Amino acid sequence: MATFAIIEIIGQPLYYYMWHDLYPQHYENLWLRAVCVLFAIPMLFERNISRMRDVEPWLTLYWLFALVFLLPFFFFFMTLMNHLSAVWALSTLAALMLMVILVFDWLMTILLSVIGALLAWLVFKLVGADLQVENDIPLPVLISIYSFGIVVGSAINYKAELVAREKLAAITDAVGTMAHELRTPLLGIRSGARGLSTYLPAIIEGYELARKHDLPVKRIRRAHFEQMQSVLDRIRTESEYTGIVLDMLLVNSSRAAIDRSVFVRVDINQCINKSLERYPFHSPQEKERVNWLGGPSFSFVGSELLMVHVMFNLLKNAIYYLARQESGEITIWTTRSDSGVNQLHFRDTGPGIRPEVLPRIFERFYSGMPRGQGTGIGLAFVRLVIDSFGGHIRCDSVWGEYTEFTMSFPEIPDDGRD
Repeated sequence: MATFAIIEIIGQPLYYYMWHDLYPQHYENLWLRAVCVLFAIPMLFERNISRMRDVEPWLTLYWLFALVFLLPFFFFFMTLMNHLSAVWALSTLAALMLMVILVFDWLMTILLSVIGALLAWLVFKLVGADLQVENDIPLPVLISIYSFGIVVGSAINYKAELVAREKLAAITDAVGTMAHELRTPLLGIRSGARGLSTYLPAIIEGYELARKHDLPVKRIRRAHFEQMQSVLDRIRTESEYTGIVLDMLLVNSSRAAIDRSVFVRVDINQCINKSLERYPFHSPQEKERVNWLGGPSFSFVGSELLMVHVMFNLLKNAIYYLARQESGEITIWTTRSDSGVNQLHFRDTGPGIRPEVLPRIFERFYSGMPRGQGTGIGLAFVRLVIDSFGGHIRCDSVWGEYTEFTMSFPEIPDDGRD
């Protein structure tokens, strides 16, 4: 929206000067162009408007109306008022091509173009103008040319969309196969680490008895035994976390929705506490950066395991960016709005998210991290899970200051049942 608004705000006065002074046309309307500019100005603040919950539902309607008014209506009307001159006939064709690019969906493109053209014809008749033709291209021929351009442009867009879907399908199939294949060896590693952890105390006890009775065993320092236990714990936690990543890969690669039939009543505080207890922090300093402030406790219908996975994803991303700037903290708290909507807030004072990246962070396989350091499945999985709970997640971020995720959960009656 912002890019299109800039084009309108700059283009309208520029072309008024061109067609009124440099290359005078039969008809110009400064007031109509001024209305177009005024109508485009709110688009500059689209990101701010989208964060207003009362206004957000109307944003799509505003965008569609803006497209109709600023492209097909304006250009068809000006073409009719200028007696189908070659300049305006070509300008209208360019506007329709821009419409194809912006709307993408071929049916919506045709529908908006037809609505705009009909409104332009209606206004043209209401102002009492007569249709005149200054060039050798009559109106029906122009309409056929415009229709051809819309259909061909939409067909090209549709083909590009099909190719993109096929690529995504190939990626998801490959990812799903890879995740399935990795689960078996990962399970073996996890089981082996758990078994070693179980028998390590007995091994240490046997070694100490052997040393006590002067048996010929190689000397091992006590610190090395402690290090072995730490390594086994690390293998176990890392394998568990990798298992979570594989679970997310499988969910994202499957085209089926999350099974809601197994959902139960879940307490949000238990989910947060369990997440912070189980998350594999690499150091005590990492853990100290996380502040769980609490707030109004609430329940939701969902899965504790999935919610823990959601928290793991948010923690992983936030800790990664905090580590890069070597400062900042993570704050987690809950709130309840006056309308009864329960919310979980997750905020980090890291570097924030660039404005051009923010609209895409929930897309599958899109990652804002450097190549090779992000899979692009984490936040897509987060949105999928929160949606399955009947909730909603949004992200607010200011580049260089903070990033905050707000997860909203519908209120459920406290009937005391699971």
